[in-house]
Amino acid sequence: MKTKIAVIAQGAMGAAVAARLVENGADVVTSLAGRGPASAQRAAEAGMRPVSDPELSSADLILSIVPPSDALGLAERLSPVLKASSNKPLYVDCNAVSPETAKRVAGVIAPTGSPFADGGIIGGPPRKGHAGPTLYVSGEPANRVAGLARGIVVRAIDGPVGAASALKMSYAAITKGLTALATASILAATQAGAAEALHRELSESQPNLLAWLGRSVPDMFAKAYRFVGEMEEISSFMGSEGASDIYAGIADLYREVAADKESDSRDIDVLSGFFAPKKGA
Repeated sequence: MKTKIAVIAQGAMGAAVAARLVENGADVVTSLAGRGPASAQRAAEAGMRPVSDPELSSADLILSIVPPSDALGLAERLSPVLKASSNKPLYVDCNAVSPETAKRVAGVIAPTGSPFADGGIIGGPPRKGHAGPTLYVSGEPANRVAGLARGIVVRAIDGPVGAASALKMSYAAITKGLTALATASILAATQAGAAEALHRELSESQPNLLAWLGRSVPDMFAKAYRFVGEMEEISSFMGSEGASDIYAGIADLYREVAADKESDSRDIDVLSGFFAPKKGA
């Protein structure tokens, strides 16, 4: 009998994870409640079967892969269904949320009788020829996830609910934080007429950093709107007021980039131009 896995929802990561699970023999179901045609198309292309919420409870494993702001709401939506079901799937919250938010989600799932694991995905969506991202999990049933989610790299953290989310927050704080700092600095240097000199100095003294930024900054343009909620979660995760303020500001920056993309893309054009090959280089 095939392992039945519910993957919610159908964004780039969720759809790619679902496709990898299907490739490895799982029966993958999802809910399209409140979703549009694009989500339905991604689900179909990934091999996911749309089902009603009650049928989600018949799965062996539920992977919640939704925007940070939706993590608690999804748990609250599924809680009555899970509580009423005789089957108790392992619920894994894979979202980019703070440890406190993960604990709140766990608190919603606990009365249903379904076991809960805190999760954090690090890396890009799975693609052909690559192992894909790593799903870090913590909490008592963490070691069960690897046996169910075949084809996905799973690593258990020896820690309670919140440990996997803390890792995800810390990693994203560094990587997406650096991308944001570079974005702000390049825009400021351009406005002051120092962009060319900044690029030359980085190429001479920090070539590895410049190469990394040349990938991470342009890759961010289409994702900036998704980073806003994640940075807000990181802001609440940080232990000091100063650090919290930094990431609240970074959330605002990503919000501005997302708005720029939807309007005239003036800042995005500046950033793209900064990393474009230079004449004579």
